[in-house]
Amino acid sequence: MKNLNPVIFILSVMFVLLSIFMTLPVFLLLGSGAPNSLAFVESAAIVCGLGVLGIVSTYRQSRDLKPRYMFVLTVSSWFIIALFSSLPFYLSDAGISAADAFFEGTSGITTTGATVLSGLDSMDRDLLLWRSILQWIGGIGIIGMFVAVLPLLRVGGMRLFATESSEWTDKALPRMKTLSRGLLFVYVLFSVIAVVTYWLSGMTLFDAFNHGLTSIATGGFSTSDQSMGKFSDLILMEATLFMVIGSLPFFLFVREMHGQRGVLFRDQQVRLFLTILMVVPAAMTLYRWAVSPVPFDPLHNYAATLFNITSIVTTTGYASEDYSAWGPLAFVMFFFLMFVGGCSGSTAGGMKIFRFQLSLIVLREQFMRLLHPRAVLTRNYNGRTVSDEIISSMIAYTFIFLLCLLLITVALAAMQLDFVTALSGALSSLTNVGPGLGDIIGPAGNFGPLPDAAKWVLSVGMLMGRLEILSVIIVLSPTFWRS
Repeated sequence: MKNLNPVIFILSVMFVLLSIFMTLPVFLLLGSGAPNSLAFVESAAIVCGLGVLGIVSTYRQSRDLKPRYMFVLTVSSWFIIALFSSLPFYLSDAGISAADAFFEGTSGITTTGATVLSGLDSMDRDLLLWRSILQWIGGIGIIGMFVAVLPLLRVGGMRLFATESSEWTDKALPRMKTLSRGLLFVYVLFSVIAVVTYWLSGMTLFDAFNHGLTSIATGGFSTSDQSMGKFSDLILMEATLFMVIGSLPFFLFVREMHGQRGVLFRDQQVRLFLTILMVVPAAMTLYRWAVSPVPFDPLHNYAATLFNITSIVTTTGYASEDYSAWGPLAFVMFFFLMFVGGCSGSTAGGMKIFRFQLSLIVLREQFMRLLHPRAVLTRNYNGRTVSDEIISSMIAYTFIFLLCLLLITVALAAMQLDFVTALSGALSSLTNVGPGLGDIIGPAGNFGPLPDAAKWVLSVGMLMGRLEILSVIIVLSPTFWRS
C-alpha cells in the first residue's frame, strides 16, 4: 500500500483540478442561467472533498513514483475520472440513468464523441457545455499521455517516439516541464483560434465555443442533433482544418515554435496522414458523382465528403449527413477508415498511422529475406532505427486490439444487437471514433436505444482503446501484482 501513496496523491490533485472545471459551466452561464447548477456544485464538492482527503492523507508520505506504478496511475486515473465526470449528468434534472451518465462522461473524457443523448438543440446549455469541456480536458490529457507516459511504459510501439521528455528522471524533468508548457500553449492557442473562426463564420458564440473545444480535441460532441449538418459549407471546411490540426503531433508544433522549421512536414506519419486525406475524399467524391441518380453539385459534395471522411479518420465523430447511405462502397470504406486514426502525440484515436507504416516496413523486410536470405537489413523510421522491441510491442498491440474487437462484438451480439451494430459499435469504442454504422448507431442515430449492459461494455471499450489496451491488460494481470 505504501507504494501506492504517490499514485493516490497525484490522483487526488487531479480530482481537485476536475472539481474546478466542474464549476465552469455554472460560472460561464451565470448571466443566462444554468438550470443544473446544483448538480454541478454537488459534483464538484464530492470530487474536491475526495481530492483534499487524499492529499491530506498522503502529503507527508514519499512521492517517489516507481515506473511500474505509472501503469496503475495511468489506468486508474482515466477510469476514475470518467466515473466522476459522469456525476453532473446523473445528478442533473435531465433524468439521465447511471449507465447513460457513465457512457456520456466516458465518451467525453476519452474524446470518443459517441452519445446517448438526443434533443440536443433544446437541452440545458450547462450540460452541453460540460460535454465540450470534458472533451477539451481529455484532449490535452491524451497528448500528455502519448508524449510522456506511453513511451516510458513501452506500450504498443510508442517507445519509437521516446525523447528525454519521456523519461521521469531528475535530468529529464526540466525538459519535460518545458515541453508540457509548450504543449499547453499550442493547445490553448489552436482552441482559441477555432472558437473565434467559427464565431466570425456565423455560429453563435455558444456554438462556436463548444465546437471550437471539441474540434481541436477531435472529440465530436455537438450542440445539435444534426451535428455539423446544421452549418454552412464554409464552416465544414474550417472544421476539417481544425480536425486535421488536432490529429497532428503536437510536440512537433512545439518544435516548430522553437525554431526547428519544417520538422512537422518532414515527419513520415504526417505525410502519409495528409496523403490519405487528399486521395480518399477525392476518389470518394468521384464515386458518388458516378453513381448519383440526381444532379450532382461537385463542390458541395466534395466539401461534405472531405469533412465526413476527415471526421472518421481523425476519430472526431462529427457528421454533416448520413454517409452510410452513400452506397455500398462508401459503407465499406468508412468501416475500414475507422481503424486508421491520426498521428501519435495528437488528440486522435484509432490504431495510429505509424503502426501501419511499421507493418509495411516489416512486410518489406520479409519479402527481402525471402529473396536474399543472407542480407543484412536495417529498419529505419523517421531517421531512427526501429528495434525488435518496438516491432514486438506493435505486434502485441495489434493482436490484443483484434482480440478485444472480437470479444466486444460477440458480447454485443449476445445482447441481441445486429451484426453491423455490434461490430461497428465495438470498433467505434476501441478506436474512439464516435458514431458507428447502421440505422441505430450510425451518423443519423445515437447509442441511446442500446441496452444498459451494452453501454457499460462500450464504455469500458472506450477507456481501453484510449489507454492503448495493453496498459489495462497489464494492470488487471495477477502477475503484475504478485511480482
